[in-house]
Amino acid sequence: MYFIHSEEVWLQFPRLRALTMVVRGVTGADSSDADTSDVLDEVGRVLDNTPESELPQIQAWRQGYAAMGLKPTQYRCAAEALLRRFRKERNLPQLHPLVDMLNAESMRAATPIAAFDIAQVIEGITVRPARGDEIYTTFQGETERATEGEIIFADSAGQAHSRRWVYRQGAVSAVRDKSDAVLIVAEALHDGAEPELATLEGRIRARVDAFGIPVTEAALLTPSARKFNFLPVT
Repeated sequence: MYFIHSEEVWLQFPRLRALTMVVRGVTGADSSDADTSDVLDEVGRVLDNTPESELPQIQAWRQGYAAMGLKPTQYRCAAEALLRRFRKERNLPQLHPLVDMLNAESMRAATPIAAFDIAQVIEGITVRPARGDEIYTTFQGETERATEGEIIFADSAGQAHSRRWVYRQGAVSAVRDKSDAVLIVAEALHDGAEPELATLEGRIRARVDAFGIPVTEAALLTPSARKFNFLPVT
């Protein structure tokens, strides 16, 4: 299987960097060490002094959305949406131990992190402009067609696993209790992203190690190393 960005995406966003990781054995994870209160406390202290919109990582995504012809305050990247909600409520919903941890780390890094159930992805994912015939399934069970030209996470069957790049994931490959192998993707558009993504990788590895689940494959995607190959679910 694979994860890759299209040539069109790289041409428009040459500063893009992406951390890709696969974890397996998620259904057998020990969630007793899933506490992220330390991360949330750190995020709270940052937001007490700096609005999420002023963080350089978020500003870069806002510029990216503007470059795509989208209003940044209408379509916020997933990390900004999480930070905005947390600033107001000082709490996040509990969805799944792995997802909750990734949401916390996403806020700490101010970087959108997606997680996909590999068993629900056909062949692989390409981040590319939509043709307009791809199907996106909402968490309410409704189906939509991607808008031609919007950037989506598309598999080979024409399923859109996200819309408007890192704005919103779809329901088909969402991580649930029965998910066992998960693809994790963290994407950044700001200068100096590579060392920050390396730090993020270390944090995620430490967290999933505490869960008792291994990272089986990982790669940092750059203009000179654009494709992540990983084994399918057996």
